[in-house]
Amino acid sequence: MSAESNSAVLDQLFEPVSRCFTPEVARQIAELRAAPDVQARLDELADKCNEGTLSPEERDDYEYYVRAINFIGVLQAKARAVMASNSSR
Repeated sequence: MSAESNSAVLDQLFEPVSRCFTPEVARQIAELRAAPDVQARLDELADKCNEGTLSPEERDDYEYYVRAINFIGVLQAKARAVMASNSSR
């Protein structure tokens, strides 16, 4: 499955979730950021990945982080859409 079709599937799956967002919940989701220790670990893994020095365990961790970030990114996009639609009313 291509990245584009993966995105379309996620969009369809998250649509019912986004209908549950109040404006306040949407704002909080849109503003989500990783805790400093999590961000530091992600930065460390990203640097090692760019250098080609990830161990197999680190690669698994990094891929998990990337999948989680993609999941959160879709939620945040839905939240921003809710916020935009509420501000245009």
